[in-house]
Amino acid sequence: MEVPALPAELPAELVAWRKDVAPPALVREFRFKTFRQAFAFMTEVALEAERANHHPDWQNSYNKVTVALSTHSEGRITEQDVALATTIERIYKRYTAVFS
Repeated sequence: MEVPALPAELPAELVAWRKDVAPPALVREFRFKTFRQAFAFMTEVALEAERANHHPDWQNSYNKVTVALSTHSEGRITEQDVALATTIERIYKRYTAVFS
């Protein structure tokens, strides 16, 4: 089954994400006040990614989480990446509302 390609423009709620070219990925850095908050965020994202069967590449350093999304089987950014980025953004907004 072919995965739909990325639209020319990202949705407005993904303004903080950037499109990397090589390798192709949607990338965003998230910052938190503590490691515990960063890890809780990663756990919540992991559960959503598992539900979607679409898993991020990511790094964590204390209070910082960097997420890169790409549809590896397609070798490009697709609508699956946009959908997961939108979900991740929604999760992050909850954390910033609670912990700001």
